[in-house]
This record gives sequence, structure tokens and C-alpha cells, in this order.
Amino acid sequence: MFRGGTDGNEELTATTGLLLIVLLVVLGVTIVRIGQLIWLHLFLGLLLLGPVALKMASTGYRFARYYLNSGVYRGKGPPQLGLRLIAPMVVITTLVVFVSGIVLLFHGPQNRGELVTIHKVSFIVWAVFTGLHVAGRLPQFRRSLSVTPTGRAGRWIALAGVLVGGLVIALVLIPDFAPWTAPGVLHHHHHA
Repeated sequence: MFRGGTDGNEELTATTGLLLIVLLVVLGVTIVRIGQLIWLHLFLGLLLLGPVALKMASTGYRFARYYLNSGVYRGKGPPQLGLRLIAPMVVITTLVVFVSGIVLLFHGPQNRGELVTIHKVSFIVWAVFTGLHVAGRLPQFRRSLSVTPTGRAGRWIALAGVLVGGLVIALVLIPDFAPWTAPGVLHHHHHA
């Protein structure tokens, strides 16, 4: 992908994965202080759309090439069985978390009960499977980040491009944050 073959694809997937981990940790912090940080939660959620799409595309590309019998991808061998088994759950829960979040954004805070439950539960399930996925990838992770310079500029441009795309979506939709950021909307009675 962007030249560099299987190694390039691996580097792109790993680099995007690292960026996602950092942004998702920050997103996790916003959940803890959701009353004050709902604006950041919404902003980061939208910003993540680009990198998440790129990660799914680079992983999906390797998956397709492997199962369509591409010699070089076959030569690298299949991903570990454990990773292959949890991959569908990572993909499905990622989609549910993001789709439910976007629907919530446009739906507004009124009558949000069931949607919020779907968003929260899918996030918890997603966190478990993604944690397993990250743990399973850690042994190869450092090597994946330094495999090949061939086509690296293209991969960085792709990553920057999806980040800018996510940023544009987030900036354009800031006016839609208003119902969520109004005083008292998310303040529950169980504050510390």
C-alpha cells in the first residue's frame, strides 16, 4: 500500500494503530469527566473517523490480498489465529460505537436513554476485544514501525490526510455539539 508491499502495509497499519491508541486514551479520559469534557469527546470521536477508516482499510487490504492468494501476502503467513478470531468483533463493535455516537450527536440529548446504553455497552465490548487485539500485536509492533522506508512519504501523507479529513468533519459539526454542551445537560446526581 503506497509502495513498500507487505512491509509498507504493515507499517501503515502499525503507525495508524499507534495514533489510534493515543487518541483513544485521551477519549477515555473524556469519558471519566464527560460532564465537563463532552465537547472534547464529540470532537475526538469525529476526528477518529479518518484514522479508524484508514486502519480498517489497511487491515482489510492485507486480509483481502491474503485470501485472494497474493503470493507475497501468502508468504508472510496468516495473522495469529487468536487475532483472526477477534478481528470480526473488533470491526463490528467499532462500527456500532461510532455509528451510535454519530446518531446520538444528531439525535440530541433528549430521549437518549437506549442509544446511550447501546453506545456504552458497545464501547465496553469494543474495549475488551481491542485490548486483546493490541496485546496480541505488541510482540511485532516495534518491528512493524521500522520495516521499510519505501513509500513511507505516501503512508505519512495518507495518515495526515485522514487526520485532516476527520478534523474537517469535527470542525464542520461543532455547531451540532450545542445541545450536548448546554449547562446541566449531562450533569448527573452522582458527582464526586
